Amino acid sequence: MPDYDLVRLNFSPAGLFVLNICLGLIMYGVSLELTISDFTNLRKQPKAAFVGLFSQLILLPAITVGLLYILKPHPGLALGMILVAACPGGNMSNFISLLAKGNVPLSISLTATTTVLAWFFTPFNFFFWGKLYTPAADRLKEISLNPADVFLSIFLILVLPLILGALTNRYLPKVAANLKKPMRLGSTILLGIFILIAFAGNWKSFVDFGTVLFWLVLLHNGSALAVGYFAAWIAGLAHKERKTISLETGLQNSGLGLILIFTFFQGIGSMALIAAWWGVWHLISGLLLAAVWGRDKEA
Repeated sequence: MPDYDLVRLNFSPAGLFVLNICLGLIMYGVSLELTISDFTNLRKQPKAAFVGLFSQLILLPAITVGLLYILKPHPGLALGMILVAACPGGNMSNFISLLAKGNVPLSISLTATTTVLAWFFTPFNFFFWGKLYTPAADRLKEISLNPADVFLSIFLILVLPLILGALTNRYLPKVAANLKKPMRLGSTILLGIFILIAFAGNWKSFVDFGTVLFWLVLLHNGSALAVGYFAAWIAGLAHKERKTISLETGLQNSGLGLILIFTFFQGIGSMALIAAWWGVWHLISGLLLAAVWGRDKEA
């Protein structure tokens, strides 16, 4: 088996700073459209809220560990998969839920809630579930990491911009209205350019390990989408809610995963490769599902 940890992606401190800024700006831009009701809406749909949160915060990392025992990947790749599963939902899930004719208010509420909860659940799930897969647990022992630093980093990157954006929308609605489109469009374009540059600079690594990465992420992402859908189906939720919970479970904020890898894990190549490829693939799989589900006759 090749030593994936010998792979070191070309990622300078300046590049990491830009990635942090991009993600923070995206979160701020997205949250300019948030209202208090986006957080309280979950009380109006308690069953869907419980299933959505349970699927993403508990079932996804659990199914990831089960998959690891079946596939037995390199320990570094396993840690990358666990970290992605521990990340909150990505904000693209809201747009893709709209295309798929899902329950968009539920999608927005779940994304906002899991993002706020990420300061605790992302590090907790990573360390808790990582220790349940023996090869990953052995690798974790080699990593010197203060969980408090991870908590703080996630708060500054995700939670603080989310709170500031929601407050701007609440108390400065005209400012929020003027900032919404340019902030969201500009930060997303900047992030897209950044990812393309990063891919170009590390193209050889993705080519060398592309086959293994493709199948691992395909199976992992497919399992995440499936567990979300069937959890909602077992709970007796309507098809609209099943689609939404599936997408919320399968579309993770892998950008946060990359930041954590380069900030706290010295850019371990195996972990970074998983997070980077997931960031590309989950958009493809989400859009493919939306193309199918978007044909549903229900409004």
